[in-house]
Amino acid sequence: MTFWAYILRCNDGSYYTGHTDNLEHRIGQHQAGEVEGYTHSRRPVTLMWSQDFPSRIEALEAGHQVKDWSRKKKEALFRSDWAALSAAAKKPFPAPAPRYAVPTSSTATRDERAGETDLPAPAPVAPSPSPPPVIVLVRPQLGENIGKAARAMLNFGLTEMRLVTPRDGWPNPSAGPAASGADIVLEQAQVFDSVAEAVADCTQVYATTVRKRGVTKPVITPDAAATAIHSSAGRTAILFGPERSGLETDDVALARTIITVPINAEFGSLNLAQAVILVAYEWSKRIALASPPETDLPEPAPQEELEGMILQLDAMLEDANFFFPPDRTPVTRRTLRTLLTKPGWSSQEVRTLRGVLSALAGAKRPKTPRQR
Repeated sequence: MTFWAYILRCNDGSYYTGHTDNLEHRIGQHQAGEVEGYTHSRRPVTLMWSQDFPSRIEALEAGHQVKDWSRKKKEALFRSDWAALSAAAKKPFPAPAPRYAVPTSSTATRDERAGETDLPAPAPVAPSPSPPPVIVLVRPQLGENIGKAARAMLNFGLTEMRLVTPRDGWPNPSAGPAASGADIVLEQAQVFDSVAEAVADCTQVYATTVRKRGVTKPVITPDAAATAIHSSAGRTAILFGPERSGLETDDVALARTIITVPINAEFGSLNLAQAVILVAYEWSKRIALASPPETDLPEPAPQEELEGMILQLDAMLEDANFFFPPDRTPVTRRTLRTLLTKPGWSSQEVRTLRGVLSALAGAKRPKTPRQR
């Protein structure tokens, strides 16, 4: 199944970013006003950019990333001007296959939900003095695990993988499907005959292991290692051992520092991809990557609509002799108001609940004395 991330230009010059599993149908819904929220009152809309992805989460992440881009970067994306996009950002968004010929706009970009004009681009993250670390898989056994490790790397911005005598040779046809699109990592992977050769150009070498294996080395967490890597001026390698047994003592002896993940002492087994993703994630926290996607919520209802719903409910409860005893009425009303103002109701939700209340009011039976 294919999923899409897309950007629409609204009639007021603002931009809306979304995702869908049926692009043409979704655009038609926006044009017809069937999508509640931002584009409903800003029609007609124009599709400026779209790109397909193999999974929904990838489409969500891509949409969230481009949503936060500056106007300059978005317009470069619309024009497929990858040189300009590269100049505007250290890590440009992957170039999509051209699908729609659309004009570009020089009008101000707005946040897709709040409708505010684009704020100035956030201050760029200071580049790390050290290049991204090299991930070294020592004697990996299964091609699937190599592919999963590649996927974990690319999730957090790492692309350089080195393999030391993979058991089933290289390239391995099982790695590609497991990488789920992280082909650039697999295509650039290098193979070495020994750990020493794989790390020969690195000034810092870390070994990931839950045990010291008889070698006295400094032991730090992935977070501390990430801090050290970013503050180092040289190239860094991080060693990961084979799936069955982990790094051998001689492998660890080549490293200068050991990375150990704080883990349940009664079950300290991590698979290869899990270990890679933990270390890669800690390193990535100090560079600019996309944040998790925001929850796709409709715009909150105006206070007037919410107040009308509360007053309607209050009148119905008063009519039903709900407020008892009288001296507790202010507290009860305050509790109900607090409850109804917590969720951030949308206009549609307010209308729905008021319809429910109206239906209940129309079907109510004659009042009976409240039992005491």
